Amino acid sequence: MFRNDDQPMFNIGVIAELLKVHPETLRIWEKHGLVEPSRRNKQRLYSNNDVKRLQFIHFLINEKGLNIAGVLQIITMYPCWNIKNCNGGAEKGDKVNYNKPCWKEPGTYCYVIEDKADHCSACPHLKDCHENS
Repeated sequence: MFRNDDQPMFNIGVIAELLKVHPETLRIWEKHGLVEPSRRNKQRLYSNNDVKRLQFIHFLINEKGLNIAGVLQIITMYPCWNIKNCNGGAEKGDKVNYNKPCWKEPGTYCYVIEDKADHCSACPHLKDCHENS
């Protein structure tokens, strides 16, 4: 059977119970843009990936001691935060950033992304840019 981790399935009560937080906490996190559950007939529905995002937020707040502003700052460093087809992180030993635990898969880390400056210096249009400036 095909499993879609972005399929909205769980209501706010189920997720609050799972995370051991009050439903109002989830509403506050949503209000601040930390997560965007789907809606059906005005009811919030969370996907498996939403649950993973919420678990990561919960970890940052309760284990790392961050406030909502700190969490917002951290998640802006995750370009994959809202990407639907993100595969998650990699195990130690791969080309990973050990300072950046993956939000999607606990115990894994985000991949090291090649430096954009290296990519740009190899760009065939770079020469044109310098000639026109």
